[in-house]
Amino acid sequence: MPGVNFAQFPRFSRVSQRIFTCSLSTKAVGETKAPSRTAIEINHRLYHPDEWTNVNPRILSFLERRIHVQPHHPLSIVRQKIVQFFGEKYRNSKGNPLFSVYDSLSPIVSVEQNFDSLLIPPDHPSRDKSQSYYFNRDYMLRAHTTVHQAELITSGLNNFLIVGDVYRRDEINSTHYPVFHQLDAVRIHTRKTLFGEADLQIMETKPRTHEEPTHQSCHTLEAVKLVEVELKDTLLGLVKSLFGDKVKYRWVETYFPFTHPSWELEIHHRDDWLEVLGCGIMRHAILDRCGHKDAIGIAFGLGLERIAMALYQIPDIRLFWSRDSGFLSQFHDNALPGLTYKSVSVYPQCTNDVSFWLPGTSAAESFDPNDLYDEVRSVGGDIVEQVHLQDKFTHPKSGRTSMCFRIIYRHMERTLTQAEVNEVHAKIAQNLAEKFNVEIR
Repeated sequence: MPGVNFAQFPRFSRVSQRIFTCSLSTKAVGETKAPSRTAIEINHRLYHPDEWTNVNPRILSFLERRIHVQPHHPLSIVRQKIVQFFGEKYRNSKGNPLFSVYDSLSPIVSVEQNFDSLLIPPDHPSRDKSQSYYFNRDYMLRAHTTVHQAELITSGLNNFLIVGDVYRRDEINSTHYPVFHQLDAVRIHTRKTLFGEADLQIMETKPRTHEEPTHQSCHTLEAVKLVEVELKDTLLGLVKSLFGDKVKYRWVETYFPFTHPSWELEIHHRDDWLEVLGCGIMRHAILDRCGHKDAIGIAFGLGLERIAMALYQIPDIRLFWSRDSGFLSQFHDNALPGLTYKSVSVYPQCTNDVSFWLPGTSAAESFDPNDLYDEVRSVGGDIVEQVHLQDKFTHPKSGRTSMCFRIIYRHMERTLTQAEVNEVHAKIAQNLAEKFNVEIR
């Protein structure tokens, strides 16, 4: 396997705690109209559907793929390059890698893990079931690998990397997919690891009542500046290890619920600025809940697909899920910098429109396109390349709203016939009518 030789780094273990090997036995999933009450069984555990249930068989089918650890896969190669960077940069007093690696944690998490443990407010849009995949009101597919931070910190870990698949309901185009992969990292400093023998403190003795734009009120300015320098130096080194020492970059201030201050790192790539990661100083409330009252933490997260698409000029995110040897064989030589993906073939598109009347006169306000995208993906799978709203019209007399979506089909590995596309398209229209009570035009 290219990348890190784990035999050389015995403490750089792929921790098998809560390994998720999926043996699906999906008895039923919730539907838009009225969710079934038959339980969803995964790995011998039952999840009972309710009004929040919106997972479907297609989404559940991704759970067992684990392409981020598949040999010679571009996502696995990027993962290993990042792991190798941290293994070489951070070592303990015995010369062993400091960061432990978790790439097999279950993507099924509680709602509390996904949101509450990260201080994401109750009214945050990401909690809406139009944005995330729910088994029921208590359990869901993780929307980010950051969900595991609290449990790992509570277990006593101060330096770790988390890698895994995450799930979000999203639009359909060449850069968006309902499943993608993230890598998260956390590093926690105590007063001794940060300052050594110097007579300096991490926490303010008398915290201010208001929060500064530049740092959290509980932290001393000395601690904040020191970890900020370390964080940015480390991440800039990581990006240079991936894209070369001459990469042009910039830091952009941003907002995340679980870090403050927060930044995004952008690189100048192919005549445009591309955001490659987000990072920041962890909210002390998270550390406090995990038993670290006198500590300061830094964290970052990035998307493996975004990095791999930029590194290898992969044009379509669907390619990462291809089993075609013409795609995978291009990465057998460790995909050294400079390798550019060569298209196996360019197959023609097939374009079909679907038009429908929404039910009632107020349906346009409650209709969420992500519901439609999810249904299109469930039926059409990866032959659906793009979906976009082509036309929207409200009848002046009846008040009913008509919508027209254009669906572009293209297979990644062969030419589609219009006849087979028409068959899939008809099934999509039928399902839309049944599930959303729309009237196909």
